[in-house]
Parts: sequence; C-alpha cells; structure tokens
Amino acid sequence: MEADNPLTSRGLYFEQFQVGQQILTPGRTITETDIVNFAGLSGDYNQIHTDAVYSAGTPFGKRVAHGLLVLSIVSGLAVCTGIMNETVIAFREVKAWKFAKPVFIGDTLYALLEVVEKKALPRLSAGSVEISIKVINQLDDVVMKGAWVILVSLQPD
Repeated sequence: MEADNPLTSRGLYFEQFQVGQQILTPGRTITETDIVNFAGLSGDYNQIHTDAVYSAGTPFGKRVAHGLLVLSIVSGLAVCTGIMNETVIAFREVKAWKFAKPVFIGDTLYALLEVVEKKALPRLSAGSVEISIKVINQLDDVVMKGAWVILVSLQPD
C-alpha cells in the first residue's frame, strides 16, 4: 500500500491537500489499559468490554474494545501524521461511520486516510476537507470505515 506520510512540524494548509492524496498513519496496539481507562472516562462498563469471563461466552469469545475508544485512537493516529499540526481549525463532522469488525486487546491498528473532497470557504479564511478513513488491523482487515470533515486554514499570503 503506497501512501504519503508527511511528518511535518506544521500541518498542511487547505491548498496543500489534494483529492486522491493518501496518508498512512503509524500503528498502535490496543491494550487492556486503554479499555479500562476508556470505561472509567466514559462510564461505559458494558461487560463485553470489561468482563473476561462474561465475554468468553459471547460470539466474540473475548473482550472487545469500545468502538468509540477506537474512533478516538484513530483521531490521535491522524494527528500523529503531522498533517493537522497548527492548520486544522475544527473537526466538523463524522460521516457514515461503520464498525465493521471487532477490535480486541492486542490488535494493532493503523488508518489509511484519503482526501475525497475539498471546498474553499473564503469567508472563514479556511476550507473544508473531507477525508475517507479505513481503520485496518494487523491482519489487513478493515475494522472501521467512514469519513471526517475538517476545517483547515488557508495558506497565509
């Protein structure tokens, strides 16, 4: 899989995003600590996430990471690419997000970001960038997918 990985000190300005551009995030392994901390933060102590004995009796056979935990981690992975440093004004929308497969403790995830649409918003001195996202595990299974819309600064004169 070929993709750009612009680790930059400053993110990309609106004009620098190109439709069709792909960016691969670094990987991150999901840990038990991630799940325990997210349960405490969110208040979601559903047994499928927190009870190993209960989870062994489910169709998954073991604990599953919270979907919203994984979505949050993917947001962090996208930031780690450097493309958003100091140039993203706002995270505007999550579109058609699908939780396709379970994510387990020990799974290593990365995301493939692809710019699918740009729209200049001159009155905001910014532009809207839609990014399609595929979250992929160590087996190359797509475990989540969808799109984000971000508001990005125009390049200064």
